[in-house]
Amino acid sequence: MKLNPSKLNSFLLFKLPSAYISGVRVREIDLLKCKVTVKHRWINQNPFKSMYFATQAMAAELTTGALVMNHIQGGGKKISMLVAQNKAVFTKKATGLITFVCQDGHKIEKALKDTITTGEGQSFWMKSIGVDEKGVQVSEMEFEWSIKLKAK
Repeated sequence: MKLNPSKLNSFLLFKLPSAYISGVRVREIDLLKCKVTVKHRWINQNPFKSMYFATQAMAAELTTGALVMNHIQGGGKKISMLVAQNKAVFTKKATGLITFVCQDGHKIEKALKDTITTGEGQSFWMKSIGVDEKGVQVSEMEFEWSIKLKAK
C-alpha cells in the first residue's frame, strides 16, 4: 500500500495528535521527496511570537519519517524504525506558512537492502529544510534513522 498525503494526515490525527493539532500537514510524498507544511498560529507559537522549535521539529521529522515508512511499506518485510539522533540549526524566526522538504529518499533503499540481506540494523542521516513563504530558510534539521528487521 503506497502512502499518500491523505493517509499520512489521518495517521497524524490518530497516532500523533500533537502534530495534527499544531497544524502539521503532509502535502506531497513519493519515494524520493516529502513536503510538509505548518502555519505559525497561537497553538504552536513560542513567547517570542514565532513558531516553537518543537513544532518545526515535528514537521521536519515527519518529512524524513514518512519517506522511511513509504519505503518500508513497499518492501514486504517487517522493519522497525527509530530516530537515534537529531541536529537542528535555526537561522530565522519562523512566521507564516513554513514548508519543510526532505529529498533524501535515495538513502533509504540501500539501508533497507543491507538490513534485509545481513539481518543487521542500519542507520543513516536524512536532512529536512524549512523555508518561509518568501523562500527564506528558517531551519535545517537532520535526523539519524535506525532500522532493523523485527523479530518473528
